[in-house]
Amino acid sequence: MRLFKSDFLEFFTHIHPIVVVIIWLPVALFFLGYGILEALARALWVQIPLGFGLGLFLWSFTEYTLHRFVFHFRPRTPFQERLIFLFHGIHHVQPQCKTRLVMPPIVSIPLSLIFYGLFWLIFNRLLAAPHWLGPTFAGFIAGYLGYDLIHYATHHLPMRRGIWKTLKRHHMQHHYKTPDQRFGVSSPLWDYVWGTQGKRKGQD
Repeated sequence: MRLFKSDFLEFFTHIHPIVVVIIWLPVALFFLGYGILEALARALWVQIPLGFGLGLFLWSFTEYTLHRFVFHFRPRTPFQERLIFLFHGIHHVQPQCKTRLVMPPIVSIPLSLIFYGLFWLIFNRLLAAPHWLGPTFAGFIAGYLGYDLIHYATHHLPMRRGIWKTLKRHHMQHHYKTPDQRFGVSSPLWDYVWGTQGKRKGQD
């Protein structure tokens, strides 16, 4: 399904999952390395694992929030309806389209700059703890990268065992049973926190 009449614009709506690895893995490694250099200078290593873990945690909340309140926003005008369809609606219309399962860089790069600005403001200005910025933002980007790859896998890999089976089932139920629930992709944590996890096993 085409989203734009322009071939130029249409090109940017199709993204292979390897693209997000090529772009975001180096970014995550850069900020992690930056954090390690900060730790060497301060002889204080605790912020590396704690900051990275905090970044993963913050990403999981961001993922849930964006998916629930932005991607599934109920439009009130034709413009809003078109915008939401471009962002996420097309994915629910064609959930198995292999080139529309990860976020296009034309969207993810500006968003990452906004989030980096927020992280910088919080850690460098409000908390006066710049040494936490590197590992925390690295964890945040790693969380995003994991989300995109897990999302692709839930649609195109078997994922028949353990946590992978649980994640796939959770997301497939979001698509085919409860589109207004089960918003977590890389983790169902916040669905349980906010009560959007759907019915329990045996009630589906």
